[in-house]
Amino acid sequence: MGSPRVSRRGLILGAVGATGAIGLAVAWEVVSGVDRNAVTVRPGAVATSPGTVPLKKTVASQLAVQKEIILELVATAENTTKNWPWAYAYIEDIGDDRGYTAGIVGWCSGTGDMLELVRRYTLTTPGNPLQKYLPALRQIMAAPEDSRTELSHTLLDPTFTTAWATAATTGQFQAAQRDERDRVYWNPAWAAAMRDHLSPLGRYLYYDIIVNHGPAADPESFGGIVAGVKASGHRSPAQGGDETAYLTAIIAARDLVLKNWGNYQRRGRSTIGLKFLADKNLNLTLPLTWNVYGNTYSITSPPEPRESDIAVRGSL
Repeated sequence: MGSPRVSRRGLILGAVGATGAIGLAVAWEVVSGVDRNAVTVRPGAVATSPGTVPLKKTVASQLAVQKEIILELVATAENTTKNWPWAYAYIEDIGDDRGYTAGIVGWCSGTGDMLELVRRYTLTTPGNPLQKYLPALRQIMAAPEDSRTELSHTLLDPTFTTAWATAATTGQFQAAQRDERDRVYWNPAWAAAMRDHLSPLGRYLYYDIIVNHGPAADPESFGGIVAGVKASGHRSPAQGGDETAYLTAIIAARDLVLKNWGNYQRRGRSTIGLKFLADKNLNLTLPLTWNVYGNTYSITSPPEPRESDIAVRGSL
């Protein structure tokens, strides 16, 4: 996403039955470093939960479901659909002075993150349909910021959008998008949520903010928003604070940035987190129902993860 000014279009599953709910509760405790059931998972060891289910495997599968739910929540604010893989092929100039916006987190030709995605994609898949546009993407980023949108059309039209859509039909480019999403957005947001001892709702909010605002440390980006909330006296759970109060402050701080940008909408993306806070549903227990931009969505049963990656690889 590159620029923090660009706006883009965990979870105890109550519907999975006793075994699934226990498994996900244990998963939350393990990844949080909290173990109320005295279950210990040592590096390289396979602990078991009641019923002799391998805990490590259960935790990984439940976290994959958790990741899918978070991706679907964010996609409704980003692309007005729960079907986040739809956006692999998405590309358009949305009129935000950042050139073309494309892909599952909205990489932009005018902010540098699209260049980095295509560069990394080319390292793994030389000869891909987008490789020939690397010189143009570099030229765009070498130009003054206020000229990058015009240059995006001058240097990339009329074939770049077709090339993007063609590449997006391949497993290689889809994997490149997922990997770059995880490297820049998912993994940093997850790590920050773990450090702050956040619930599944907190993990969702951190990821939503980092996608919407970018990962940088300035006051309008994810790092700066979180740091500013803490500096103002709101303590995270890791600091001994109340999580509901802390997350309410996080949402208010990001809304202030959106208002400063002129992007705030009363029925916008922050209503999702506020609704679950009002419901006291920090664990995002299913079924979930929410409304954003006037559209209503729901997740009534555990969704099938739509990618091969396991959420938070290496954290177990």
